Amino acid sequence: MLGALVAIGILVLAVPLTAYLAQDQLIFLRRPLHDSERRAIAARHPDVEEVFLPAADGTRLHAWHVKASTPAPLVIYFGGNAENVAWMLDELPQHDMRASWLLVDYRGYGASGGAPSERALVGDAFLWYDYAAKSGARLYLAGRSLGSGVAVQLAGQRRFEGVILITPFDSLVAVAERHYRVLPVRWLLRHRFDSLTIAPRIAAALLCLVATQDEVIPPEHARRLHDAWGGPKQWVTLRAGHNSVDEQPEYWESMREFLAAR
Repeated sequence: MLGALVAIGILVLAVPLTAYLAQDQLIFLRRPLHDSERRAIAARHPDVEEVFLPAADGTRLHAWHVKASTPAPLVIYFGGNAENVAWMLDELPQHDMRASWLLVDYRGYGASGGAPSERALVGDAFLWYDYAAKSGARLYLAGRSLGSGVAVQLAGQRRFEGVILITPFDSLVAVAERHYRVLPVRWLLRHRFDSLTIAPRIAAALLCLVATQDEVIPPEHARRLHDAWGGPKQWVTLRAGHNSVDEQPEYWESMREFLAAR
């Protein structure tokens, strides 16, 4: 009996400890590019500018700057936790977005160095804002899934014409509690991305794109964020799963109309 109790005790401690230590690997599914891959992508897109910025700690950050042929708004884009944003270099020209896009590689993703964390990604977001602001263009912000958490924190402290959130969440704690009901998530989670607390003080217009069949971030998490938003807001549902929203024509049409309306 004593041995069984000890085994149960070890298990009770081991599972949360393992989750705590492994959370970076669970949250940030890095998608790095080798230099040869980056150069090959750049060669296929000669009109796209590569941007490298040094972070305060010396980490080299990278983004793809897709420039419109005429003066246009500039959208800073933060992708999902397993996304290589370079896929949009082929996709954007097909949809006549009439905007320039700055596609940001998180630390440890694409051609950016370093290791991701909530603090690092949000800090880097302000560097990308400073770079974009120098263009003099009207600035918009877009964040998909995990990127919505980065975008909301940036929008809470900087001015934007509008914010596009794609399959967003209220907080990472709330989403994690849904998926890991037996774990004390609120005690364990270091990267909390609490967008719900920030949303009420954001005055920028919101376009919220939500997947009706989202198995990762169910729509009620997006609804809480949308309802708390401080500025004007638009809710668009797409008959898709979490990773297939961009396959729907309304996905691109909604963004194009949102960018053209301001």
